[in-house]
Amino acid sequence: MYQWVEIILRTLSAVVFLLLLTKVLGKRQVTELSVFEYITGITIGNLAGYVSLEAENTWYLGMISLAVWAAVSLAIELLQMKSKKARDWIDGQPTVLIQNGKILEGNLKKERVTTDELMESLRRKDVFKPADVEFAVMEVSGAINVMLKAENQPVTPKTLGLRVQPEHEPQVVIMDGKILPDPLRSSGYNEVWLKKELKKSDVKIEDVFLAQIDDNGSLYFDLFDDKAKLPKNPNGQAGLLAALKKCEADMEMYGLLSGDDKEKVQYAACAKQLQKLIDDVRPLIYQ
Repeated sequence: MYQWVEIILRTLSAVVFLLLLTKVLGKRQVTELSVFEYITGITIGNLAGYVSLEAENTWYLGMISLAVWAAVSLAIELLQMKSKKARDWIDGQPTVLIQNGKILEGNLKKERVTTDELMESLRRKDVFKPADVEFAVMEVSGAINVMLKAENQPVTPKTLGLRVQPEHEPQVVIMDGKILPDPLRSSGYNEVWLKKELKKSDVKIEDVFLAQIDDNGSLYFDLFDDKAKLPKNPNGQAGLLAALKKCEADMEMYGLLSGDDKEKVQYAACAKQLQKLIDDVRPLIYQ
């Protein structure tokens, strides 16, 4: 056999073997790595290169070494799952870098993190002042996670005491010009409705690169032709429903923020009427 043919076969064998090992080791090996996983990744890569290019007849020993490394890595992961002491010794523990707005210089030196690196990590979290931070923790993977002080956290419906209906992830109903029947059915719609919505914008299914339906029944689609112009509001009916739901949420919020008991009652009554209107209108919009 020619040597170049043998190298091709070895390389393909190494790739297949590595894919199998990755399946065995699981998803942790392709996320942010711990210290041992980092070492394992480098070693396995070097061994795979040896298997591909080693000209001697002992190249198959590299396959054995790969299998041993994979077995050791798997055994250590199982040990870490069962023992916290093993996890702490192998991976280490998270380190607090900022506490109550105060940078802990000693911990920065311990983890060999410079001030510039800390500020860069904060900016990645949209934080520009350490004084705004309650806790900043360096995880064992090296990532820095931040929790803002309560007064600096964004306002959510929960903090305002608003009732928000749960939402589901948007469903992809068209991909590469073809309808995906299962997601369409799970969204509560059918092909007749989908074609009707696309027809409003004078769009054919085969022209659609991607289409999604959100929890409000709004249809978003992107065409193969990037230069094609679409109407500004192809989903006017679904947009009407979304606007009504927003009005209902606003009424509830105004009622909670109002200091007048009479206004609170009035806003609550308006929100209740809007909710009834939404329930009555919804079947008409999506019929």
